[in-house]
Order: sequence, then structure tokens, then C-alpha cells
Amino acid sequence: MQRSVPSLSAPVPRAARELCCECVYASSMALTPTIHSFAIELADIDRGVYEKFDLRVARQPSETSPYMISRVLAYSLEYVEGISLTEGVASGEEPAVLVRDLTGRITAWIEVGAPDAERIHRAAKLANRVAIYTHRPIRVVMEQLSGKKIHRAEDVVIYTFGGGFVEDLANAIDRRAVLALTITERQLYLDLDGRTFTTNIETHRLPV
Repeated sequence: MQRSVPSLSAPVPRAARELCCECVYASSMALTPTIHSFAIELADIDRGVYEKFDLRVARQPSETSPYMISRVLAYSLEYVEGISLTEGVASGEEPAVLVRDLTGRITAWIEVGAPDAERIHRAAKLANRVAIYTHRPIRVVMEQLSGKKIHRAEDVVIYTFGGGFVEDLANAIDRRAVLALTITERQLYLDLDGRTFTTNIETHRLPV
């Protein structure tokens, strides 16, 4: 008895199509982060903080280099006892950087990029200090937050760097890097494997 052979042009059954879609989705979800290792020497003269530490950063597939560099800068410029670097864009409800006291209570909530107002509103209720370090144009961040309901909006601090600073640094960074950061009078001097990058750290406040 001769068996009929399905035509290659025949429509694919719905169940098979759904299975294929699930496979593609699972494949995209299976992408793993790229690990970057930083050996950092920090001399924050403005705050009197002098430390050496190693930072291991998992850069997610959807995370841009400037965003990752902003996370590293935020961690370094906020460095204090109890600080921790989260998983960034993969951290869900957590910010890029958290600071906790010895009891586990959140004392500082540090965002990166251009977070929405609802997120900052919630953060201001949880932590005494809320700050944003952004590589985005300041107008973009202000448009996200200005005029919105934000608890203690007058206390939220936004930090920006000079134009092109974060992007130039992101283009020069490797998966392993040695960084020396010096901050004095809000001027940032950064040495990356013998190359020097300089910028002003600018402070912004939300209009009240």
C-alpha cells in the first residue's frame, strides 16, 4: 500500500506553529549575560572615601554598554558600607544599586537611565536617599518625571556626565579592566588601563 507524502507547501498545523514560537522564545530567553570584571581604585576626595575593590558585572543581552558603564559609575560614586550592585535591567523591581544598613533596611535607592515616575515615587517611600545617574539627555529624564506624583520629589537628585563621556568610556572598555577614579570638586578623573577620561558631574533637581 503506497503512503501519501505530505506536500512541503502544506500549511503547518497550529499546534506545531505554537510549539515553534515557544522554542524561539525559549531560545531568546536562554541568552546568558556577559561577565565584566573591574578592578577599581577609588579616591573620592569630596566625600573622603578611599577604597580598592573588585566589581563583577553581569551585562544582560538587552543591556547597552553605556547603561552598564553608568551602573559601574553609580556604584563607585555612591560607594559606602552596605552597598550592593543588583542585576541591572534583569533585577525587576530593584534599582541598579542599593544601600542597606546593618538591619537590612534600604537607606539609598540608586537608579540608572531614565526611570519612570511611579518607580521613583515608590523608591522615595522606601529609602531616605534617592538618586539617578543617567547617560541619557537630561531633558529625557525630566520629561519622565516633571509634573508627576513623586513622594519627596524635592529630595530626588539626578546626576549627569559631560556629553560623550559615558559613550567614549563604553567604547574603550574590555571585559576585564583596571579603573582608577578620582573625584574632586565634582570633577571626575578616570584612568582606564593608562587612558584618561575627564568630565564634570552635574547635579539636577526636579522642579517643585
